[in-house]
Amino acid sequence: MPATAREAHARKPKSLDPTRQAAPQVFERLRERIIALELAPGAVLARVDLAQAFGVSQTPVRDALIKLSEEGLVDIFPQHATVVSRIDIAQALQAHFLRRAIELEVVGTLAAHPTELLVAQLRAQLEVQSALAAGEDYDRFIAADREFHRLMYVAAGVPDLFDLVRRRSGHVDRLRRLHLPAAGKARAVVRDHRRIVQAIATGDAEAARERVRAHLSGTLGQVEQLRAAHPDYVV
Repeated sequence: MPATAREAHARKPKSLDPTRQAAPQVFERLRERIIALELAPGAVLARVDLAQAFGVSQTPVRDALIKLSEEGLVDIFPQHATVVSRIDIAQALQAHFLRRAIELEVVGTLAAHPTELLVAQLRAQLEVQSALAAGEDYDRFIAADREFHRLMYVAAGVPDLFDLVRRRSGHVDRLRRLHLPAAGKARAVVRDHRRIVQAIATGDAEAARERVRAHLSGTLGQVEQLRAAHPDYVV
């Protein structure tokens, strides 16, 4: 059953950085929990409970929830409740379309002018992912996966596009989190990443694009199975 905000915050969150504005920090913490399914679809997010958990007033919590609503990750029912949204397949498909279009260009650009530094950075990140996959540490694996892709966007000179894709990817990222514990899935992600890096390293832009297409299609090819297995989570 979905957790309430009070249950989800039984483990007191790490203190916020007092040198930064509170609302963006609350937003990021809640977003991470939603993507990780720690705050599952249907979880009620009560402002008073969240404010107490984070040690802030209700104002930054309200602002964070509004921003989460703009990303489609929560549904706000005025004068009633705010709940974590169910995973919307239509929105996931649109985010996938956007990400695929951008990353095909990213890897093509990188393969056209591969550098030893980038290849070394990506391979180092692969080792981290491989260890986390072996240990079934899925939350840290997702963070390492995100860093792998961010490095490519940065190297291609389009870091802002990484932020754009991330803001649009909440639904598809939750689908991937549901899929990740499936037998062999995490190792398959690492395998796909190795193939992408190899294509970049050898300057084979077309192979890099093909490997990105294959890599990004995995979870969305399992939508009906995921919907059947998690009917309370997926629209």
